Amino acid sequence: MAFRIYTKTGDKGDTALFGGRRVPKSHLRVDAYGTVDELNAFIGMLRDTQNDEHLREILAEIQNRLFSLGAHLASDPAKNPTAPDLKAEDVQLLESEIDAMDAVLPPLKNFILPGGHLSVSVCHVCRTVCRRAERLVVALSRRSPVDTLAIQYLNRLSDYFFVLSRHLAHQLDADEVIWKPRKT
Repeated sequence: MAFRIYTKTGDKGDTALFGGRRVPKSHLRVDAYGTVDELNAFIGMLRDTQNDEHLREILAEIQNRLFSLGAHLASDPAKNPTAPDLKAEDVQLLESEIDAMDAVLPPLKNFILPGGHLSVSVCHVCRTVCRRAERLVVALSRRSPVDTLAIQYLNRLSDYFFVLSRHLAHQLDADEVIWKPRKT
């Protein structure tokens, strides 16, 4: 028996969580896991632009962790969902990667704007979508239990994408676009 992509059960604006409970597609939980999924898609696009095998492996690892986090967020909290497949080591990996990249970067002296190279810009898209996912997961955590490691991971992940954007600009010899406030 083949799996059908469409079920027509969401045609009236609701969807099922893992566990069976139906909620509106506008539900905060759906928005949170949908934004994590959106972030994962942008990371896939970023990964596809990279030749560095180490970076591709790190990005794939991040995608796997986010897929697990999305599944956790898509679960009905009343059905005792398992914790997301996140460990303290996952946060430490991001911190190690940030520290390694930051060690070779010139000090940041200005605010920078997204741009300078396509890969750099995609990093900034990942960073901003990650921040939105974090805000939504924090809001969800105020209403329903959410593993605190999920929030910590998303917070560190957005930092990772900011430093990665600078690192890629440096590697690609692309200019960092400096913010120039209007002079009054």
